Amino acid sequence: MSSVTETLLPDADAWRSLQSELAAAGQRRLVLVEGARDLAMQWLQALLPALELDGGLWVGGAGDAPDSRLTSIEPAKARQWLGRETSVVFWDGWRGNPPDGFAALSGTLKAGGLLFWLMPSLDEWGHYADPDYSRTGLAHDESHPFAERMAGILAADSSVIRVQLGSQRPLTLPELSSTITEFVVATTPDQQELIRKLVAFGLGRRRRPLVVTADRGRGKSAALGMAAAQLLQQGRRNILITAPSRDNVNALFEHARETLSSDVLDASDDQVETVSGARLRFMSIRDLLREKPDAEVVMVDEAAAIPVPLLKRVLLGWPRVAFASTVHGYEGAGRGFAIRFRQILDEKTPQWQSQTLSEPVRWAEGDPLEALVSDLFLLGAEHQPVELTDTAVSQVVIEPWHPARASEAELADAFGLLVDAHYRTTPADLRQWLDDPAVRSWRATVNGKTIGLLWGAVEGGLSNELAELVASGKRRVRGHLLPQSLASHSGFPEAASLRGLRIIRIAVSAQARRFGLGARLVAAAAESANQQGLDFTGTSFGGNSDLYAFWVSCGLELVRIGLQQEATSGEFPVQMLRAHSTRAAALASQLRVRLARHWLTLVPLNWSDLEPELLLELTAGLPSWSRPDTADIRDLQNFSEGHRGFRLMLPVLRELSMALDVSSWLRGHDEANLWCRAVLQGLSWAELQREGLCSGQRDGEDRLRKVIRELLQEGPEL
Repeated sequence: MSSVTETLLPDADAWRSLQSELAAAGQRRLVLVEGARDLAMQWLQALLPALELDGGLWVGGAGDAPDSRLTSIEPAKARQWLGRETSVVFWDGWRGNPPDGFAALSGTLKAGGLLFWLMPSLDEWGHYADPDYSRTGLAHDESHPFAERMAGILAADSSVIRVQLGSQRPLTLPELSSTITEFVVATTPDQQELIRKLVAFGLGRRRRPLVVTADRGRGKSAALGMAAAQLLQQGRRNILITAPSRDNVNALFEHARETLSSDVLDASDDQVETVSGARLRFMSIRDLLREKPDAEVVMVDEAAAIPVPLLKRVLLGWPRVAFASTVHGYEGAGRGFAIRFRQILDEKTPQWQSQTLSEPVRWAEGDPLEALVSDLFLLGAEHQPVELTDTAVSQVVIEPWHPARASEAELADAFGLLVDAHYRTTPADLRQWLDDPAVRSWRATVNGKTIGLLWGAVEGGLSNELAELVASGKRRVRGHLLPQSLASHSGFPEAASLRGLRIIRIAVSAQARRFGLGARLVAAAAESANQQGLDFTGTSFGGNSDLYAFWVSCGLELVRIGLQQEATSGEFPVQMLRAHSTRAAALASQLRVRLARHWLTLVPLNWSDLEPELLLELTAGLPSWSRPDTADIRDLQNFSEGHRGFRLMLPVLRELSMALDVSSWLRGHDEANLWCRAVLQGLSWAELQREGLCSGQRDGEDRLRKVIRELLQEGPEL
């Protein structure tokens, strides 16, 4: 292809040829349209008639699309397009650039696709007032190391087609070498092996789940669809599909219908029925777990975007479950999912199987756009493991660290550690980490190699007037998660006026986790916060027993637990503080006393799904406010001897949980789960029976009577 000098009148033939040659080579390209937005729109208006736009997207303002053939979506909703396929994408960066959405949409482009990115000139990116920043609480008037880093990568990448409007520099479209064989989308050997394995799994023995991992564009959803169709043809009657959203499984259903062909009797968006009456059906994860329909096989697509507790319930709820996940994803890090979920698989279904797809399907191996997006957002960031021996522990250095100033290799290694250690780490986290001026980070190293990280942010310090508005629910300020939450949900305006360090993430390399480095990182951060005059060090996390025990060991105390399960973790947010100032100590005491006083009312209303082990730990960690009086002790004795009914005793038993050391004693009892579920969380006897905690009301009451007998004889003094 010859060089073409580009003006505001693009060479239509040259661009048409480029699309054709890219499709033949199985490649995709980024077209960076630099310059004033009005010039960019004029240039696009001239170019659009020459392009193939079927299946094209306009990402920006709904009324700004320059062609009616383009589907318009807002930048913040781009991730909803996962699981679909596009031919060309126009991204209006003047309307905002959420990193997760941009990375996600790049993965929807098929071979021959072009991703047009309308932006200011690269040399302006470091201070460009991106409209998306206000959505996340980032300041426009600060420098933006994340964008500046991306500009450097784009400038150095020869595959990027730079349209520099208003510049005298000519544009040269890439010359692609002629290919011996034209690229075609076809089932790869990887996919064929996966289909074979999925069919064997679906027809095979129970309790041997299959976990499928792949990078974007490897055809895992297509393989799931083809395998589901073959299973229906080979005798399975009912196969269920679930995913974060219905749109995630478009490709799955499309390939299932194609494979079934004339065997299809009826098909809709959510279901395919064969002439023999067999069914392939989609259900949302919440509907699936609520209705618990019968199925021989359940397939979970985009599993990394579903909270692990929900995946565990699916795993245990059906005989044959397959989980498919993206390894280097933008909907949530697949590696974090794999690490965390593998522990559950090893414990519950030790004969689980795994399969990986590596060969791309929608584009050719070595596609320049895939490599570029991976570099821009560190999708493939890998932490290099470092063995830490007992003798090397004394050589560990913990010090403040600035990721925005790190080398690319250091940054990729550190971000890879965050990806491995946390369930959900996305490109948006990378931007926040680099660009938020309130961020404070610490790094643990040995011989210069990263083995641990702590990422925190200074929050709070709102004026008294604004704090009152926040506490009353009349205002909400971007950022300041922990102070605002305590002010608005716990009812203490002063929480928003105090300044503190919230620990957002903490990660320690798997090879270094038995040496207390996490606690040392927290201690370093807390000491720094204290020296800087901050009022507290705190954290907010998806509650589980291990994490709660860790934060308690670091000197933090429970001050609040959220009423709604987090969308990311499926767990209730637990918030904890370590006070540095007298004001913060007084606030923490007030928060804890008030939470303890409300605890017995809040638990059955809001936390009936909380894990019993964690519930008892939280209860034991709150201030004790109850002590049985003489009448209560008499009732407890009568109950233990079978002379008093459970329903009449429930208020006494609940208050007993808040007596000094009682919950700590209960944690070690064989019937701890029954106590939590029956007494604190208020489940019915039928529900308790379904959970296997008792065989019915009589058995359950007898077990609780035995607990009280042992408590009165061997437990803490009442």
